[in-house]
Amino acid sequence: MLSGDSRFVHLYSWRMTLPLTGMLVADLSRVLAGPTAAVMLADLGARVIKVERPGGGDETRAWGPPWAGSSSSYFESANRSKQSIALDFADDADRALACALVDRADVVIENYRTGALARFGLDADSVLTRNPRVVYCSITGFGSTGEGAAMPGYDFLVQAVGGLMSITGDPGGEPRKVGVAMVDLVAAKDAVMGVLAALLQRASTGVGQHVEVALLSSLVASLANQASGYLATGQPPQALGNRHPSIAPYETL
Repeated sequence: MLSGDSRFVHLYSWRMTLPLTGMLVADLSRVLAGPTAAVMLADLGARVIKVERPGGGDETRAWGPPWAGSSSSYFESANRSKQSIALDFADDADRALACALVDRADVVIENYRTGALARFGLDADSVLTRNPRVVYCSITGFGSTGEGAAMPGYDFLVQAVGGLMSITGDPGGEPRKVGVAMVDLVAAKDAVMGVLAALLQRASTGVGQHVEVALLSSLVASLANQASGYLATGQPPQALGNRHPSIAPYETL
């Protein structure tokens, strides 16, 4: 930075501290949506400990090619900057370690089927009882109540159920999925937004809470003008290729 007299240069330095430095995240999730949410928190400075199953670990370690070192590049995309531990929740000693981790964590992220963690004392109600300050984030496919609560949620399935595939591709063609697992990624960002809001509230109340994100809800919310157009007209949107339903010119020749 130059002073008023250009003969002198004043150098200023500072030490940057990332906003979540000092916070501990217990990542009990697998595959993409949960791990992506956790890795975003790591990017913001949190210490993230990923709990994997003994043996093969997270399934995405084997989802290659391409490969990156000892695992797949797919795994690395959602699990960089984390520490990892293998625990079998059915084993008494391993379960005790898992409980000790979540009981001192600031954030817990999980994407198990609804109710699956209750028998291990790792569900939201159990963890919040022992650790009232924790922000516990559950990512489900179709919510934790109602007919969809027991259903597993996969990006490809939710793209179809939620309507995204019906507006992707060429006019009159077959429905097409998006080229990446967009539903998982949007849900991950929604989860991070919810976690950060809960941490902000905890700063003033001292109390954590249970944040829940459903893949289907995240997708429906992301349909934006297409969903709004349907609500306004009752006409389902259609695939338009590279055209736009409201703007012209907006396509390739």
